[in-house]
Amino acid sequence: MNSDIHDFHKMTLNERRDTVRKLRSLSDEDMEIMKNNTDIKDLENMIENVISTMEIPVGIATNFKINNKDYLIPMCIEEPSVVAACSHGAKIARVSGGFKAYSMESLMRGELQLYDVPDRDSAIISIFQNKQKILDMANTRSKTLSSMKAGAMDIEISAIKDYIVLYLIINVKDAMGANVINTMLEFIAPFIEDITGGKINLRIMSNLTTERISYAHAKFKKELIGGEKIVNRIIMASNLAKQDIYRATTHNKGIMNGIDAVILATLNDFRAEEANAHAYASINNYHSLTDYYSDENGDLIGSIKIPISTGIVGGATRTSKKASLSLKILNISSSQEMADVLACVGLAQNFAAMRALSNEGIQKGHMKLHARNIAISAGATDKNVNAIVEKMMEKNTINYSAAKELLVKYNGDNNGKF
Repeated sequence: MNSDIHDFHKMTLNERRDTVRKLRSLSDEDMEIMKNNTDIKDLENMIENVISTMEIPVGIATNFKINNKDYLIPMCIEEPSVVAACSHGAKIARVSGGFKAYSMESLMRGELQLYDVPDRDSAIISIFQNKQKILDMANTRSKTLSSMKAGAMDIEISAIKDYIVLYLIINVKDAMGANVINTMLEFIAPFIEDITGGKINLRIMSNLTTERISYAHAKFKKELIGGEKIVNRIIMASNLAKQDIYRATTHNKGIMNGIDAVILATLNDFRAEEANAHAYASINNYHSLTDYYSDENGDLIGSIKIPISTGIVGGATRTSKKASLSLKILNISSSQEMADVLACVGLAQNFAAMRALSNEGIQKGHMKLHARNIAISAGATDKNVNAIVEKMMEKNTINYSAAKELLVKYNGDNNGKF
């Protein structure tokens, strides 16, 4: 499969669907899932008090080559230009061989908070003396993980004011991990109370995954991004994002535009990943999660280092037929591969935004799609929306009133012309 699809954005809806179908060998049932709304009964199994659905577009980011493998990447997002920018960033990286990525094992932390401990130092020693028993007890909660030589792997202890915090380090393999971690913690809690003499308060996983980091790297040829001047501007902007929290926040938001869209398409927990990424960026002062520099030829090198904790088994990723279809289109085999993809999407998205900011500005591509949304809200149809958009862009007046005025002119005496 080759994800470098010529003029994918110019195809009709049916042509795009047919292209994805052929590239991913989708079945008739898959195509019906792609076309149709999810059965409301399926959604009632996900959350409480269901009354309806909120439709968000799902697009396909093309051109991605990661570790010498081609990917089609579903992205679920309402913001204009994100899918196009991500695809374009991947296209430029592709010329130099695409992205290289690596993700660490799926290690997560669960926390037990102990209070009213009679003798803190003695309690800590008791925990470590019983470490193997605690790990064995925790691993009885997941036969699946135990059979894979995963599950609870280690224990760390931290003394915080009047509390002891026990960190249970767990390899959750291809799951996001929340349910199994919390189940393990609740099971071992009474034993921890017995051996320490203390009382347990919190028993909960942490969404900060400092042992579950993903790395990605790509080269962007200078002649494809506007030359040495643009390369230098991107590096300057990158340096600002390392030092200035106001810039770093928006910089990292751009990264998450891409990552969240893929997470949402697979119905993973994008709120958890947002918290994870921004908390990690806050270690030793809030800073950007990407870095840019030039090589000896003057080409731009981009890299990202980001914690990612998503899964491909369990939860809504399998309950939802559309989320399962997104995973099928992604064609990934492990949560580590999923993390590789997400890191590369974040880097591609960030690069595309940095290039636009350092050249023509972010609004050029964004505003055309924004103008289209405004024109449609003013009453434009397939027959006249393109003409209305082009006229608003030409006049640099993009608002609802302008769209209404142009629509009246188009449908009036001008007979479909301006």
